[in-house]
Amino acid sequence: MAIINSDNLFYLHGKSVSMILENREGVVTLKHFGRKVKNYHFSNQLFERDHAFSGNRNPLNRTYSYDTQRHIVGQHGLGDFRQPAIRIQHQQNEWTDLKLVDYKVFKGHEQAVQLPNPYGLDDSDTLQLIFKDEVANIRYEIFYTVSEHTDTIVQLVRVTNESNQPIVLHRVLSSLLDVPAKPYDVMTLQGAYGREKTVRRQAVTQGLFSIGSNRGASGHAQTPAIILCDHNATDDYGNAIALQLMYSGNFQAFVQQNQLNEVRVGIGLSDDNFTWELAPQDSFDAPVALLSYSAQGLQGLTNESQSFVKEHIIPADFANKERPILINNWEATYFNFDKAKLLEIVDEAAALGMELFVLDDGWFGNRFDDNRALGDWYVNEAKLDGSLAEFIKEVHQRGMQFGLWIEPEMISQESDLYQEHPNWVIQVPGREHTYSRNQLVLDYSNPEVVQYMKKLFNDLLSTYDIDYIKWDMNRNMTNIGNGDTYLATRAQSHRYMLGVYELAAYLTQNHPTVLFESCSGGGGRNDLGMMRYFPQVWASDNTDAICRLDIQYGSNFLYPTISMGSHVSAAPNHQVNRITSVATRGDVAMMGNLGYELDLTQLNDEEKAIVKEQVARYKSIRPTVQNGQFFRLINPDEMRNEVAVQYTDDEQTIVTYVRILSTIETIETTLYLKGLEEEALYELTESRMQYSGAELMYAGLTMVLPAGDFLSQQLVFKKIK
Repeated sequence: MAIINSDNLFYLHGKSVSMILENREGVVTLKHFGRKVKNYHFSNQLFERDHAFSGNRNPLNRTYSYDTQRHIVGQHGLGDFRQPAIRIQHQQNEWTDLKLVDYKVFKGHEQAVQLPNPYGLDDSDTLQLIFKDEVANIRYEIFYTVSEHTDTIVQLVRVTNESNQPIVLHRVLSSLLDVPAKPYDVMTLQGAYGREKTVRRQAVTQGLFSIGSNRGASGHAQTPAIILCDHNATDDYGNAIALQLMYSGNFQAFVQQNQLNEVRVGIGLSDDNFTWELAPQDSFDAPVALLSYSAQGLQGLTNESQSFVKEHIIPADFANKERPILINNWEATYFNFDKAKLLEIVDEAAALGMELFVLDDGWFGNRFDDNRALGDWYVNEAKLDGSLAEFIKEVHQRGMQFGLWIEPEMISQESDLYQEHPNWVIQVPGREHTYSRNQLVLDYSNPEVVQYMKKLFNDLLSTYDIDYIKWDMNRNMTNIGNGDTYLATRAQSHRYMLGVYELAAYLTQNHPTVLFESCSGGGGRNDLGMMRYFPQVWASDNTDAICRLDIQYGSNFLYPTISMGSHVSAAPNHQVNRITSVATRGDVAMMGNLGYELDLTQLNDEEKAIVKEQVARYKSIRPTVQNGQFFRLINPDEMRNEVAVQYTDDEQTIVTYVRILSTIETIETTLYLKGLEEEALYELTESRMQYSGAELMYAGLTMVLPAGDFLSQQLVFKKIK
């Protein structure tokens, strides 16, 4: 709960975390963010002394400087030379002097306007801090929402122009924390197309470390999240803090160590391609930030984040709903298909026990390659040898659900829609187009575009019996310039995201039973903003099982397993040309939501038998993998030749072990399981051998594989009651 005491202290207490703030003549500083402290008496008070070249507001007190205080609002121009949380142009300058003038405590939480918000926080407490700059007439509010059931604090920042003239926002971060000097590491999830969510870790040193995106999307290369942990933190030991942004567009996140070794961490909208003109009496909401804490190492941080995302971010109807095993035709046929070919794949999938057929790109308009027809979302009945309704009926008659691929944000120049509305694309007037994948980006900052797409896709989902939608987005934003003014142009990328969220919210609310999967060339927009509307994410277009070990490691670091799509594809793999066994491909794909993306008609009888067994096995372990507790046993970033993960619930424990390259004359690996009941017995289904939980956790389990590269083993333990 959030309270204030007579010492001008604000306490926010979660399950095992506390944030303690001090109000000192209107300046609010951070006294503690970490393990729960119920009673605080300034034991860690910052020792104030005269620091060289630190500015002082009071000439009679050279020991107090904004440059040395631990803030939650870093301001620009008053002597705090670190990265600011806000930068606002008003009158003739960008300086602000925001002072706390009031506060409120209330039940529930404040909603960010036009942006994704967490849900299920009605029983939480919110502390609202109200700051004002009396000269510029700017109101700045921070809402901290905390629950005794979690160790995640939700933060919302709102800026209101209370003057009689417009002001311009150049920076509005969603969260900023100053923490005491000590050895820290910073961790991020970076990478590129085909190797998304790579876990990067490095020591925090003097200077500025930052990540971000200016692509109009969070991007394959960066994730809107940053982790600050003890330098010696491991999966099982140490303190760790994660700042995450519920946003899918341009963002920035940074860690800064100043000359006094104090550390500032922040996250929010990117300054690049962003300004926002705020008319008198109007308000601007920054994207919501999540501040998660763990005193039990990085595994504890993973558990906290995964739990919060499942309970408060992923749409409630799908948060715990088991995902169907799907077959997607993309890598099986690409654009070269007809109804007969598709139904051959459906027949094979149904015989193997799969549950959902997904018709990927190429079903609409004049779409025979990726150079045309985006925007023409009418069914190509000649290609399907009939109506889409008839095809869906045939899929359903075979006992399969039906899914469809769409790419609502893109348009081809060679399309009917472009010929009708060439002004609907993002484009600098008078300049040539810049292409990517030979497609352009629709301007979702234009309300006409949003309304058109609302009707079009609502009609599609209302007309056809569709169970699943794969929403793709296959290029980033360039040539931003449709705005009426320079300031409007600088706001276009953020307004674009507000338009995308409006469409996503409208479609998911109107069609609550449809399972939406977010995709952006794989994981190019795998973030909490999209996850608020779409319960599942296609983690990467790279379906190679060995590459997927790193990708899935990073995807699971903060997001729950149930959100991650993972497919078995062909060998040699279409992205990296590697050959792995169908058994290993299946074991790795079963670390997420199992699917298949290959031509099932080309498998031999032995391979089909293996796939059929995989599908049956996954159905038996699916509740545990998708909704159980996830543990990392061996990580790919530990420079080892192997990876191991574990999933546990009250019924069973699943362990998947993968050895990458064959070795000689080495001792077999011992795995130490986690999270079991010490006195309980666990029966290995393959051998019927029984082991105590204490034995599996503390004595360990020896993993034995034959010689050979890219081999795996999946173990299923049933808990004996």
